[in-house]
Amino acid sequence: MIERARAEALDAADPLATFRERFVHDDPGRIYVDGNSLGRLPKETAEALAARATEWGSRLVTAWSDWIDLPLSVGDLLGEAVLGARPGEVAVADSTTVNLYKLAAAALDGRPGGRAIVTDRDNFPTDRYVLEGLAAARGLELRLLECDPVEGPSAPDVAAACATRDVALVSLSHVAYRSGALADMAAISEAAHAAGALVLWDLSHSAGSVPVRLTETGADLAVGCTYKYLNAGPGAPAFLYVRSELLSELRSPIWGWFGQRDQFAMGPVYDPESGIARFLAGTPPVLDLTAIEAGARLVAEAGIKAIRVKSAALAELAVALHDAWLVPLGFELGTPRDPERRGAHVSLRHAEAWRVCRALIERANVVPDFRGPDAIRFGFPPLYTRFADVWEAFDRLRRLVEHGEHLEVEAKPARIT
Repeated sequence: MIERARAEALDAADPLATFRERFVHDDPGRIYVDGNSLGRLPKETAEALAARATEWGSRLVTAWSDWIDLPLSVGDLLGEAVLGARPGEVAVADSTTVNLYKLAAAALDGRPGGRAIVTDRDNFPTDRYVLEGLAAARGLELRLLECDPVEGPSAPDVAAACATRDVALVSLSHVAYRSGALADMAAISEAAHAAGALVLWDLSHSAGSVPVRLTETGADLAVGCTYKYLNAGPGAPAFLYVRSELLSELRSPIWGWFGQRDQFAMGPVYDPESGIARFLAGTPPVLDLTAIEAGARLVAEAGIKAIRVKSAALAELAVALHDAWLVPLGFELGTPRDPERRGAHVSLRHAEAWRVCRALIERANVVPDFRGPDAIRFGFPPLYTRFADVWEAFDRLRRLVEHGEHLEVEAKPARIT
């Protein structure tokens, strides 16, 4: 039996415990374990947005001199504090989907002899759809890896897919959205590079939750969202990364005025910036960038190493509780058991996963999310999740299923969990 006192002792010794109170908690009884979909609101973000709104009201257009470079300055902050990138390699703009399209198209243009794109069949849908569209438009093969659904793609998988040496681009997620499996970025990048392919990483489920070492691992390109572990708010813009050595070689397929050299000369032809700004397009969303900056500074203050230590410990407790309480109730762990192979969320599989998830939200005041066909995801952002929250969420889950309450919930899935 795993007692609640064990979780409370871990909270008492937690060096990140004080960060919790820097976030908004309107319902003290709610256990929120869906920060892997949308992070909580930091109180400092609300203050920063109010200050920016006041600035907008007082300065109007004259404030653009201070705002115009936010995509690059916030990008550098993310690069240093979160992504392990060098200055001038990260910019914040657009959505993850749009950035994925921009970088994938640029990579394909940069490898004109390639005849194939590689990704895994279980990659996040928007990634697969973008790559499918690019392949169809260019007459390329989209080569889908058939990987273990729990462990995800490996370097040998990528090496085998690239053995024909006709692959232009390999595009994978660093942390799998469904299972939480953490890919070996260095080994996979090395395997792809050996066959002459560029590698594009989706960091949406890793940025702010696990160390990302883009420079150290030889990553070429990356994208990711900011509204999960970076707590930038619903629909906040994404970021993109291009390794410095590729900036002169690759060009964005969207030729916008924010990517233009000598922007306000309003020249007659497109002449892209030499640096990461060449991948910008339109006017930056200043309020959103303000929120991203506030969230990134919280992560920087806590330190990604400390965040990773706690995220691994939170997930370890969840796995132990699953094994002790939930296996007899028909649950199966859908996440790698090796802590080094996991991100910051844990996936539980169950034949009635949708109904269990809805019952948790509606009847137990626990908020996880569902991913088809049979997975319930529990996300544990370390800055505001307590070990006692993990214990309580799993205790409520087992009691609910033991009593059959999930069977009283509508079986037909809704559009949103």
